Amino acid sequence: MAASLEQFAELHCRSNFTFLTGASHPEALVARAATLGYRGLALTDECSVAGAVRAHLAAKAHGLELAIGTEINLLENVKLVLLAPHRKAYGQLSSLISRARRRSPKGEYSLALADLGWGVAECLALWVPGNEPFETVLGHGRALKQLFPKLWIALELLQDGDDLDIAARALTLSMRLDLPLVASNDVLMDSASTKPLQDVLTAIRLKRPVASLGTALYANAERHLRPIERLLEIYPRELLAESVRILEACTFSLDELRYEYPRELVPPHLTPARHLHELTFAGATERWPDGVPNDVRALVEKELLLIAELGYEYYFLTVHDIVAFARSQHILCQGRGSAANSAVCYCLGITEVDPSRMHLLFERFVSKERNEPPDIDVDFEHERREEVIQYIYKRYGRHRAAITATLITYRPRSAIRDVGKALGLDLDLVDLLAKSLSWWDERDVLEQRCREAGVDPGSHIVQQFLSLVQQVLGFPRHLSQHVGGFVISRGPLAELVPIENAAMADRTVIQWDKDDLDALGLLKVDVLGLGMLTAIRKTFDHLQALAGRSLTMSTVPAEDPETYRMLQRGDSVGVFQVESRAQMSMLPRLKPSNFYDLVIEVAIVRPGPIQGNMVHPYLRRRQ
Repeated sequence: MAASLEQFAELHCRSNFTFLTGASHPEALVARAATLGYRGLALTDECSVAGAVRAHLAAKAHGLELAIGTEINLLENVKLVLLAPHRKAYGQLSSLISRARRRSPKGEYSLALADLGWGVAECLALWVPGNEPFETVLGHGRALKQLFPKLWIALELLQDGDDLDIAARALTLSMRLDLPLVASNDVLMDSASTKPLQDVLTAIRLKRPVASLGTALYANAERHLRPIERLLEIYPRELLAESVRILEACTFSLDELRYEYPRELVPPHLTPARHLHELTFAGATERWPDGVPNDVRALVEKELLLIAELGYEYYFLTVHDIVAFARSQHILCQGRGSAANSAVCYCLGITEVDPSRMHLLFERFVSKERNEPPDIDVDFEHERREEVIQYIYKRYGRHRAAITATLITYRPRSAIRDVGKALGLDLDLVDLLAKSLSWWDERDVLEQRCREAGVDPGSHIVQQFLSLVQQVLGFPRHLSQHVGGFVISRGPLAELVPIENAAMADRTVIQWDKDDLDALGLLKVDVLGLGMLTAIRKTFDHLQALAGRSLTMSTVPAEDPETYRMLQRGDSVGVFQVESRAQMSMLPRLKPSNFYDLVIEVAIVRPGPIQGNMVHPYLRRRQ
């Protein structure tokens, strides 16, 4: 029987952002659902929306409807899937995840039925009944019915020998509690062929070889996106149709999220544009006490107009506020990145790059046509950066400020070690193979290393090992904290994205990384630590103590010839931005004689020009 596109939407689906459990990328799940003719998909990673942005982008590309949700397992052994039908419900969902994560160590969460008594009533709830005594389960259902005005019983039939009992219990609960039923499938994989990888991930999570796991592994491969024709053989058509009705109620999209910077940065009687204008020209007067040059004034006015057109005033004001604090505490700092190279940033004290010397094109960094958010990285003395971080937390509160996450993924060495242990391979051999590889090595290199270690790469177990290593490469392993990217919001940040504890004390991170924020057009401020600034600070202190000479970043003599003679010799050990082997090799060839030459030289030794065969730091072109 041909399946209609209107027949089914999978509402319970965990990706590999349910770390070491889900066995498919969010993008792969979305693509497979589209191929199978599903009406839509709900991504419901466990107490997380970390993979939601990637699913969102994939769903837009495939024209598939996507619902945002999460699976939570309560302390009472109750499993729920919560879905966000609209923006308010998403804020409740995100806040609930934050509460669960913030009260627990990194990587864990804790929620009880009592925690659902407020703040999540707008969410749609799917309840997956457990196998406890019936009266216990019935009591759970009664409690949930009081908490959620819109509650369904999720019937999940996975062909593992218990389907008849599960269906009978679900029907009985439905009648006793007067709750509707809906079909869902606790999906962990895009296809059944991914089951070996899911077993390996389970073994890694449980820290035991696959061969010893027994019933800790799922009995079959049914937790994948199954064809609608197959689902019609398992479930009544009405339960499949109910999934589509629930999906249709979930109209929320991540495109609705709007980032708002704190209001307290602007005095009540001023607009953001006016306040930024006043701060900028106050700074310009300090930079040019004898009068702001006409060309600089025109450049500043032009930049301020573009910033106002794009609505980025709060971004520049936020960075200025952080830098002003650092300078008040005599902490050296220096802005860099795209928008930092502007006359406005120079006037605000964010950078020491004088626009009258550099003549940089502001549209190169902030442009209406590209519609990209500005990017300012601010480096602080690495020994005092923590003071700046704690200032941000104190000024805005932990409910409005958190660090961006960094997604840690599997690379060849970690993949080899974890997969090898999961398959029960000899640990010495696994360690030898891992140490023999570099991150850029391909599969055939690993096969060669196996031969060198006396292992036949053609054997069944080694072929399985190599295949699983390739599959797990790039898989999310866990979330870590970004080196310093801060997200600061006007209202509770947890209503925008969940917040959880970092491994480091007194640090909190959001569940999205830099790429996710960029994809949604959300802004962050990078608060970074730089050892060179600490060295410069100590040099200034020594000059003051030994020679009585007082220097600041703005009064260091520019274009010192001896400095450039040293650079032309490649004498740049420890000099920020030009200390790599590639830079030290290029310096004697390009022989920069002023700051702009140095900017060009640094820009050339980047992956883009090298991969484009424009230049190579080690090879000379044939004439």
